[in-house]
Amino acid sequence: MIDNNSIENLKARLDIVDVVGHYIELKKNGANWKCVCPFHDDSNPSLVVSPSKQIYHCFSCGAGGDPIRFVMEYEKLSYPESLEKLASMYNFSLDYTSDDGKIKEDRKLLENINMYFRKNLDAKTDALKYIKDRGIGEASIEKFELGYAPSSPENLNFLSSNGYNIAEAIEAGVAGTGENGRNYARFIERITFPIRSVSGKIVGFGGRTISGHQAKYVNSPQTKLFNKSYLLYGYNFAKESIYQTKSIIITEGYLDVIMLHQAGFTNAVATLGTALTKEHIPLISRGNPKVILAYDGDNAGVAAALKAALMLSTVGISGGVVLFTEGMDPADMVQHGQSDKLNKLFHNPQPFIEFAIDKIVKKYNLQDPLEKQKALEEGSSYLKTLPSSIANSYAGMLSGSLNINPNLVKVQTHQSNRLKQQKTAFEDTLELTIIKTLLTKPNFIDTLLDTIDVNMFKTHNMELSKLLQNEKEDPSLRRILLRDDIKVYDEDELIASMINFLISFYHNELTKVKSSNMDYKNKSFAIRKIQENIFKLKQGKLVQYESLSTI
Repeated sequence: MIDNNSIENLKARLDIVDVVGHYIELKKNGANWKCVCPFHDDSNPSLVVSPSKQIYHCFSCGAGGDPIRFVMEYEKLSYPESLEKLASMYNFSLDYTSDDGKIKEDRKLLENINMYFRKNLDAKTDALKYIKDRGIGEASIEKFELGYAPSSPENLNFLSSNGYNIAEAIEAGVAGTGENGRNYARFIERITFPIRSVSGKIVGFGGRTISGHQAKYVNSPQTKLFNKSYLLYGYNFAKESIYQTKSIIITEGYLDVIMLHQAGFTNAVATLGTALTKEHIPLISRGNPKVILAYDGDNAGVAAALKAALMLSTVGISGGVVLFTEGMDPADMVQHGQSDKLNKLFHNPQPFIEFAIDKIVKKYNLQDPLEKQKALEEGSSYLKTLPSSIANSYAGMLSGSLNINPNLVKVQTHQSNRLKQQKTAFEDTLELTIIKTLLTKPNFIDTLLDTIDVNMFKTHNMELSKLLQNEKEDPSLRRILLRDDIKVYDEDELIASMINFLISFYHNELTKVKSSNMDYKNKSFAIRKIQENIFKLKQGKLVQYESLSTI
């Protein structure tokens, strides 16, 4: 059984944009994200994902809920299965309780072997020399916890002598079993770089050879904790700087990240031996930063930068590309005292769309009419993936690069049909505002509970009823919660609006009573009571609700 505290800790780490974006391509839409709903036959993006509310909601079929609900519905999993799936996605270790209710021991294998690697580095002079020759200082060695993995027998001996069996080591990704059935350590004679999740938990390692192994760099294999497509090296250190500077520098290597941080570029991260993928987008998008791709200027680096620029610009992420030539990478430039030059490069990257058009055109021989046509088609196809206003803005750049008539560039995008769900024909803005405020700030409900009744709301009494019954998963309430055009009041504004609402309500009630067939005595009493309520409300005091039948 999964421990309840562990479940709550996992929930605190979940991000609805991350989770939905893991399965479906999201596009930015103001403060929210939108996508095609996977829960019905949806041809238009009708599912809205709200990072501030941490919910999703489909304005067509009504599906919605929190991150756990999404995984349950999308993958058809049970609640515990969904928790385990999310824990794997977030590199989070769930605690399980045994039959007696006690939490099973966390073995902390990765933390312990990291300490072992770090201690080994102090005694490995050639590894230390390589690190220091690259310009890495003692503070950076300590901050990024660089270590050294010795021979396979030594690593396996450390594990066994500390009570870890081979099954645990394989599960953690630090050991394996060969075809001959012999066990081996995965990190041998390498400088080690512990890789941590967003929350700072070690989930795997990277290793750089210093003894001539064919593979210069290796990473942990995929495990229940480690999936390189969802991780960025150094993000745990960089995240605060990313949020503050509203920018993120994405590099290609561990040393680039370490040296950039050492030089003050503390918003730098790196992919883990893989190209930037759509799985990285939710993590990259946190805080809505400008993305700077800092890649090598060789053919492989240009190809990777183009692929990433196309992907990022298509989903509405802003930023640009900086290519490093002449055999220099960011780490080299820091080492050679060129931090000021780096700073200028990072502040003036080539925007994604300009970079993409430039590289698309350069793929073709424009002296050949057939090649030029292919360049036009590929460039136009790319522009069609962008919003129409942006595509039109760059159509001239594409035609100019091809030296053709601008009219030949067709960038008219397929405009999506209007949402099937339109706003309710008759809406009461004040009622909706009160409901959204109470949904957002439920502590206000007690303040107003005695003053209002469901029947007071003429247009949205059903929604208020569901709110008071705590049915917050109801689609109609999620829809209100996600409406950006509905304001959320602070407490003073809420009370003031309620007073105005109640004054209007009691004036209507007064009119009804005066024209009713009530006997004189009851009518007189009801009129006095309603007038008394109106008087108190005009003095700024809330009054307790009483039905006419009890007045």
